[in-house]
Amino acid sequence: MKKHTLLLGFGLLIFGIYSFSKIHFTPLYFEIPKGFPKPTYSFKNNPLSKEGFELGRKLFYDPILSKDNSISCSSCHLQQTGFTHVDHDLSHGIEGKIGTRNSLTLQNLAWSKTFMWDGGVNHLDVQALAPITSEVEMNETLENVVQKLNSSSIYQNLFEKAFGTKKISGQLTLKALAQFVVSLTTSNSKYDKVIRKEDKFTEMEKKGYEIFKRNCASCHKEPLFASESFENNGLPMDLDLQDIGRMKITQNPKDSLKFKVPTLRNIEFTFPYMHDGRFKTLNEVIKHYNSGINANINLAKQLQKPMNLTDNERTELIAFLKTLTDKEFLFNPKYSYPK
Repeated sequence: MKKHTLLLGFGLLIFGIYSFSKIHFTPLYFEIPKGFPKPTYSFKNNPLSKEGFELGRKLFYDPILSKDNSISCSSCHLQQTGFTHVDHDLSHGIEGKIGTRNSLTLQNLAWSKTFMWDGGVNHLDVQALAPITSEVEMNETLENVVQKLNSSSIYQNLFEKAFGTKKISGQLTLKALAQFVVSLTTSNSKYDKVIRKEDKFTEMEKKGYEIFKRNCASCHKEPLFASESFENNGLPMDLDLQDIGRMKITQNPKDSLKFKVPTLRNIEFTFPYMHDGRFKTLNEVIKHYNSGINANINLAKQLQKPMNLTDNERTELIAFLKTLTDKEFLFNPKYSYPK
């Protein structure tokens, strides 16, 4: 009996290892929401764990990552607003320095291949390096961050629990942060409940959904309400910022004023909108797409024809967009400041 039990246990262990190697996109601490595609993030290279997640969460909320210990990741990415900021148009860094772009939301990043408005980062495991080293954000070096963390017995113990070593490195620091942000999954809005047949749209929301599918879904694709594309959405360049968008990375004139298509999930709370935060309300955003598009050679083909929505239709579209709010995500203590 004891021999059979041991064999069974060994068989289950082998099966578990085999399954994880074959299905490395569904690790133990990550659940793919029903109806969502397979994530693009490589969990195989950074296996999630409860300890890694908790370490990443602590780092996310700790200003130790900045040069003067005054700015944390959460300074620009507030949970209650979809992990972005709402109190100013452009991101603010140490010593009151002002950046050139509005911070993107941090939601459902396991399905993203590129990051930042211009796609300047192509892997989540190194994404945090950009704000840490930016002169107008944290203005720190990874080397100094590691030195500060290594001088903390608290962090040494947390890294040992998460990665099996007290010797803190830059790579492990970035991986811990990635374990936290890749876990920021939102999938329980009213829209999701309707799709799962747990709820129903109001008549206004239903009409708004039809308007959305006709006019917006080609770029903001369900169920993520985003895409990996970069598009010119007809916004005239801010003459002060002189931000050329994707072209800054590719140096290709065809990418001029193209920016990443952001998710619309929790859009009700992620204002101000656009890469430079120029619009404060959803009404302003829809007005732009309805009649304010600046025609140019690189304008997205989906926007070549104006929407020409009536006042009622614009109201219905906003009613639908508000069904993308997931309050369980916005107020989940799992993602909040660690106590």
